[in-house]
Amino acid sequence: MRKKVDSYLGFAAKSRNLVSGNYSCLNAIKQKKLKLLILAEDLSENTAKKLTKLAKENEIPFRNYGKSEELSKITGSQERGIFGITDVNFADVIVKEIDGE
Repeated sequence: MRKKVDSYLGFAAKSRNLVSGNYSCLNAIKQKKLKLLILAEDLSENTAKKLTKLAKENEIPFRNYGKSEELSKITGSQERGIFGITDVNFADVIVKEIDGE
């Protein structure tokens, strides 16, 4: 299961349907483009609280998944712990896989 999620995240990054980092995700939320918010499990508690609150207010699904280092490597970004999916299909598939684990 975990490999599938990792593959989908990699595909989303290559197809430019993934944004990473705090400011990019906040911007995508404000523009109503974000379909799924993924937070690394090792993200600071304060940051995670702020983002989950914002996601709930904007009715955006969110999941905690993986470690920052692993996710950054998979997506090709550097030291990021916050990721957003902007495509509905990728978001649906990733949520199903994460919830299935």
